[in-house]
Amino acid sequence: MVIKVALLIIFFAVMIGIGIYSRNKAKNVNDYVLGGRTVGPWISAFAFGTSYFSSVVFIGYAGQFGWKFGLASTWIGIGNAFIGSLLAWLILGRRTRLMTQQLDAKTMPEYFGKRFDSKALRVVGSVIAFVFLVPYTAGVYNGLSRLFGMAFSIDYRICVIIMALLTGAYVVIGGYMATALNDFVQGIIMLIGICAVIGAVLSGQGGFLNALKSLSNVETDPTVTTAALLDSKGLFASFFGPDPLSLLGVVILTSLGTWGLPQMVHKFYAIKDEKAVKTGTVVSTFFAIIIAGGCYFLGGFGRLFGDIEGVVTTLEDGTVKVAYDSIVPSMLSTLPDILIGVVVVLVFSASMSTLSSLVLTSSSTLTLDLIRPLMKKDMKEKTQLRLMQVLVMCFIILSVVIAFNPPTFIAQLMGVSWGALAGAFLAPFMYGLYSKKITKASVWASYIIGVGFTLLNIFMTQAGTPIIKSPINAGAATMIAGLIIVPIVSLITPKPDQKKIDDIFLCYEKTVEVPETENLGK
Repeated sequence: MVIKVALLIIFFAVMIGIGIYSRNKAKNVNDYVLGGRTVGPWISAFAFGTSYFSSVVFIGYAGQFGWKFGLASTWIGIGNAFIGSLLAWLILGRRTRLMTQQLDAKTMPEYFGKRFDSKALRVVGSVIAFVFLVPYTAGVYNGLSRLFGMAFSIDYRICVIIMALLTGAYVVIGGYMATALNDFVQGIIMLIGICAVIGAVLSGQGGFLNALKSLSNVETDPTVTTAALLDSKGLFASFFGPDPLSLLGVVILTSLGTWGLPQMVHKFYAIKDEKAVKTGTVVSTFFAIIIAGGCYFLGGFGRLFGDIEGVVTTLEDGTVKVAYDSIVPSMLSTLPDILIGVVVVLVFSASMSTLSSLVLTSSSTLTLDLIRPLMKKDMKEKTQLRLMQVLVMCFIILSVVIAFNPPTFIAQLMGVSWGALAGAFLAPFMYGLYSKKITKASVWASYIIGVGFTLLNIFMTQAGTPIIKSPINAGAATMIAGLIIVPIVSLITPKPDQKKIDDIFLCYEKTVEVPETENLGK
């Protein structure tokens, strides 16, 4: 216990210290929200990666999908690395930085408002972002608290409050720069921690080959096995697992979804220069391979720990209930104290980095995109800054209240949030960076599809007749629908003012001078 507490105290001290160090770099709105658009490659890459992977992934997703798909769940981590990180940086990174600077947009709703010349799009976008970031935040609290309960045997609510206070402190003090610097430190901890944990867990099962052999002997579970593969053996140690189609849905949601999440895309707004984009692309992809690949690979062995109390429960009617959120904590409970301490700091790092991004995104969106546009008079810079700091605390309090009584398990919370946000924002954001023909009406259509379908599916699920049973697959469906609907609606609706659009796209056509070392042409 002394070791675990000591590691946490050191971790807390470093986080607060970075917040205090960064306070002088957050004296105006641009610095507080974007770090003055001067964030370097390594810090940008780690900020992107640590915001991507939180306790929701490490505890919730790794546990649930490792149980359902076995070692094939590692494909989710591979998809996260190459679709969610590499392609996101290549396709969105540079263009997002250039266009948001051209528009002077600090948030995703502000981008929609200025890119498509619509104050209403901006306001509605800010409401969507705020509403659906709250359940995601509650999921982050939930995952961390389950691990804390295993490591320290303390009340769930105390864990939530400690994390909320600590995150709120350094975000309020230092803004984006404090968040990004902390993300860098937390990312290093995550890289070291996940490697140590995987080695220790597999060692406890007699090594990788013995663990793989044991997993291949696990009986087929008809509740998670597609009909064509029933009565097969060794599915949980196979290449594509027991249900390849559902696995594909998870890969799409968790990989493509990052392209439309405000707190993720926001990292591209703050990149310093061209070199930072190129280096950040490589570093971010490497980070995702280790963290996401490692998490899902570890979760793939979850069925070897099904006999631990609290993981699998047989109800009175004979049905079997699996506590997905307890699988990974149960796997870790057998580790030595020093490694449990490392794991706690690892998941704390992952969770706080995501949480800080969420609260900063929500507070800045509410201030800049909802409250300021509705004000009759211009809001002073200092007033905006103070309001954002107050809203950081309000957002944290609201998410804490929800976390005290979460409506469902972690993966479901994240699935609903990602489905609505990415379903509404991904298609118009990406197409808007590349095409001059995307219309205002198509953005509204994407908003309606993303949010409308998500809410309808929730209501139908409550009524016992879901349109798509899994929130994960429902979220993936909304994203794909948006990518199809936005260009179709743009073809049949009034075109935007060509002069205004040409002026916006000038940011891609400006001529700049570069040193000869960067020029191989004439």
